[in-house]
Amino acid sequence: MEAEVVENPNQRRFELPLGDDAVAAAYYRVEGDSLVLIHTEVPSEYAGQGAGTRLALGTFALIRASGRKAILRCPFMVKFFTSHQEYADVVVG
Repeated sequence: MEAEVVENPNQRRFELPLGDDAVAAAYYRVEGDSLVLIHTEVPSEYAGQGAGTRLALGTFALIRASGRKAILRCPFMVKFFTSHQEYADVVVG
């Protein structure tokens, strides 16, 4: 079973467990009712295996489910969104 993305509000990030204590993370800051996605990290040993895409999909799904909005400042999330316009209801700014 694949791991799911979870929010870690204490560290202000969304996390995707990858195994062996490795985690892909999408960091954010809070602005009102919006989350500003500022940085995404995927451990180098998981690069090119779809971890970033899985992280982005889970992040956008969790933001949508919570009723919040996302402001994209992270280049990876901007690139992801350009080919995933189904999240237009989540993205502002």
